[in-house]
Amino acid sequence: MTYFKEREQRTLKKLDEIKDELPPFADKFFLAISNITTPLTRLNYAYDLRLFFYFICFELGTQTTKMPIDLTLEDLEDLTTHDVDQFIDWTTMRDSIFSSTPHTNTERGKARKISTLRSFFAYYFKLEQLTSNIMPNINMPKIREKPIIRLERKEIADLIETVMYGHADMSVRQRAIHYHTKVRDLTIMVFLLSTGIRVSELVGLNIGDININEELFRITRKGGKTDILPMPEDLTEQLHDYLRHYLEGADRKVPNKQLALDDNVKSPLFKSLQNQRITVRAVQKLVKKYADMITLKKISPHKLRSTYGTNLYRKTKDIFVVADLLGHKDVNTTRKHYTAMGEDIRREAVDKVRIIDED
Repeated sequence: MTYFKEREQRTLKKLDEIKDELPPFADKFFLAISNITTPLTRLNYAYDLRLFFYFICFELGTQTTKMPIDLTLEDLEDLTTHDVDQFIDWTTMRDSIFSSTPHTNTERGKARKISTLRSFFAYYFKLEQLTSNIMPNINMPKIREKPIIRLERKEIADLIETVMYGHADMSVRQRAIHYHTKVRDLTIMVFLLSTGIRVSELVGLNIGDININEELFRITRKGGKTDILPMPEDLTEQLHDYLRHYLEGADRKVPNKQLALDDNVKSPLFKSLQNQRITVRAVQKLVKKYADMITLKKISPHKLRSTYGTNLYRKTKDIFVVADLLGHKDVNTTRKHYTAMGEDIRREAVDKVRIIDED
């Protein structure tokens, strides 16, 4: 079973667990959207609805003595727009009911909850099981665009050097771990910086997804779509080194010359020290660990993706190429996030405009 299939099964199992805490009438909604949404989307809907029903029963101030699982559509008929506005405001600081980790909602989190409720109410209103739909009257919060955080050229060089050779601030324990993981960590860093793939796409890579000879690699995008991408020269060279160090050992004898796209070679490309497939969280932590040693910027795998997207746009000036290589379905997503031009591009642009053109 592939990493992505296993992840989907874990998500569906968790979805079933959360649905068991929801009113029975909610099952019809999840069945209706099952063919048009991903399991992860449905799971997020379930989290939002669970919190909403909890609020109705225990925080709204009504006289109900019901538990969330006992609510009916008639209870939703009694809600007002003010009740929903109260719920959205309540989530600002109190979204830690079902977790030991304190969590707050930003405008983006609130907007997602409103979107969930809009879909939920609209479904039952369309079926005429609700006589009215209050959700169109709920205003979406204004979402302020975050500045694009990315690494500049010197920071990239410093980061690569730190992964290769370590850092003076490393503890004895960190140096011991670094000795065993530096080639793997460097390969992960080069992979992210030279391709811009998502961290989930990276951890899902198998040995059979790499074709060294033809300089190609295969990834599974969001939604399960498979994509085959060209391998940059820097990555090809680094993978040669990584495969020589880690994959030609006693447990995984895979000579470089035989590496080709092969569905039967399902051993993870990147493993932990416990010889298990590396996790998304582990990659996030290692990126943060090295980045914190060279910059005050909060760098994550997604910020390395932003770095790649920005650098690619600087080189190509072609937003469609950037969108294609990043796997964006909508080019407007790319335009929004990766065309914030640096000072060098602005200078290049303004220098082309002259008051008097010279022949």
